[in-house]
Amino acid sequence: MMCQAQTLQASQHIQGRSLRVLPHDIDGYRRSASYIRVDGHRLAYWYHGKPSAHDNPAPLILLIHGFPSASWDWHKIWPYLSTRFQLLAVDMLGFGLSEKPFEHQYRLSEQARRIAAVVSSLGVQPHHILAHDYGDSVAQVLLTQHYHGNLDWPLQSVCYLNGGLFSESHRPLLTQKVLKSVFGVWLVPFLTKASLARSFTKIFGNATPPDEQDITTLYQLLCVNKGKDVLPSLLSYIDERAEYRDEWVHAMQQTEVKQGFINGLQDPISGKHMLIRFAELLPDSDYTGINVGHYPQIEAADDVAEHYLRFLSDFHD
Repeated sequence: MMCQAQTLQASQHIQGRSLRVLPHDIDGYRRSASYIRVDGHRLAYWYHGKPSAHDNPAPLILLIHGFPSASWDWHKIWPYLSTRFQLLAVDMLGFGLSEKPFEHQYRLSEQARRIAAVVSSLGVQPHHILAHDYGDSVAQVLLTQHYHGNLDWPLQSVCYLNGGLFSESHRPLLTQKVLKSVFGVWLVPFLTKASLARSFTKIFGNATPPDEQDITTLYQLLCVNKGKDVLPSLLSYIDERAEYRDEWVHAMQQTEVKQGFINGLQDPISGKHMLIRFAELLPDSDYTGINVGHYPQIEAADDVAEHYLRFLSDFHD
């Protein structure tokens, strides 16, 4: 399958859209997107608003996706959450349907700042964050900002799915290591739908492999706006995780914000070994393991939703 330029639709304001279901196909995903400009770059986002019985806004969950995919990752868990919560998901710069500038220094702090800018522009206030993979690191940045009093949200909880929360326990794939190196630009042309399928099959659970349609959609999203070309630049997040590890972990250990970890145990990148490290460093937090791989929200959406809603029950019965 060849990567082709995609034409994005016009922006739509948040008040005119509320998505109870996040489409799983690329065409529906594109049609349901709204757009906003931050720092001159066009970012795609999806929103679901559900007022309470007393016309007060329902609590808002900010969902932050991982690498190398997009907010599409949340489509299976979205319906479980949309009956009780407002939801907001943003394709970060360099991902999904958002712009992917080639000559750009992608930094986690900037991704967090852009998400905060989207939140501010839309006039909403997230109560909870649910993050995965790359998004875990962005959530750690936001949590650290909250700990230092630099986040104007009523943040009550952060729940992480599989991701490199602690750099010493992160085990990136060989493909990621090569892409991040000086040889990365030479590898990009060889990244095909077939190679993506092989990589994802390695990190999904034995009994929950990715299906062909999921791979097709993920590859199409990767190809939007020549997204494969920016993968080497995006992978600088691996170095940032090591650089800011102590600062982020200090905030995680000292904050009063409730934290949880729902972990796919079979994940070779950040599976059982990451869960063990989480339990060592944050023993008083909530954590649980599921017998799947790196994408629990895709592989076992019902189990993730059950665990996550239980995690939130302290705030919302």
